[in-house]
Amino acid sequence: MNMTMSSVPDSRCGRVEVITSVQCRRRWTTAEKVRLVEEAMQPGLSVSYVARRAGISPSQLLSWKRRMLEGGATAVQADDDVVGVARVQELEKRVRDLECLLGRKTMEAEILKEALALAAPKKPVLRLASLDRDGSP
Repeated sequence: MNMTMSSVPDSRCGRVEVITSVQCRRRWTTAEKVRLVEEAMQPGLSVSYVARRAGISPSQLLSWKRRMLEGGATAVQADDDVVGVARVQELEKRVRDLECLLGRKTMEAEILKEALALAAPKKPVLRLASLDRDGSP
């Protein structure tokens, strides 16, 4: 059972919630994370205050902020777009799969070359009749 009770408004936060049941882990969308990080970066607002209002740990918000800043710095340094780790891992797996396929196809081509070489008819060799020492047959 999820029961939320509000107490006397706190001057810093506005209200205090007491949750008496076990909660499932909340999933934050990218847009929500960006909004919270941008809010925490506003002058006069602290990470702790924004995190408390959102109901998350300040360390979680700091982690999101660090990732955003590092990703942006990396993109600027490389003069490139930021790509998520999941996308990079997906592309690396695709490259491994394609390399494996290329290896198989290369091996098949080598086997086919060997098979053709074995199956190809031998070119006839012209044998000259032996000549006597004086040059007559």
